[in-house]
Amino acid sequence: MENSTTSTQAPRKNSGLVTAILIGAIALIAVFPMFFNFGDPAEEEQFGGTDAIASDVIMETDPGYEPWFEPLVGELPGEVESGLFALQAGLGAGVLGYAIGYYRGKNRTADNSKSRSGVREE
Repeated sequence: MENSTTSTQAPRKNSGLVTAILIGAIALIAVFPMFFNFGDPAEEEQFGGTDAIASDVIMETDPGYEPWFEPLVGELPGEVESGLFALQAGLGAGVLGYAIGYYRGKNRTADNSKSRSGVREE
């Protein structure tokens, strides 16, 4: 009798082309803002955050507005804000990487068990 082991997925012929296109698109997205400065050159920070813009809009529409609560921590130095942002990004990347690895391993285990059950022994 013949051992029948079949591959669940055939390699794609254009996967290298797709990878190259995706890398080019990522590079274009990263480099585009460097050459086309759409920020306001008169401002100290050309690309201000949405918090500053939202505060300005609220003050224009309702000058008597009082915030519902105050921040727990006062104004932080730029280095601390940058460090907290990097910590948040690192934790998010870790959680995302764990989830992707978990589900990929789960699918790989399921595929291996299916292929083992399809093999006939003599």
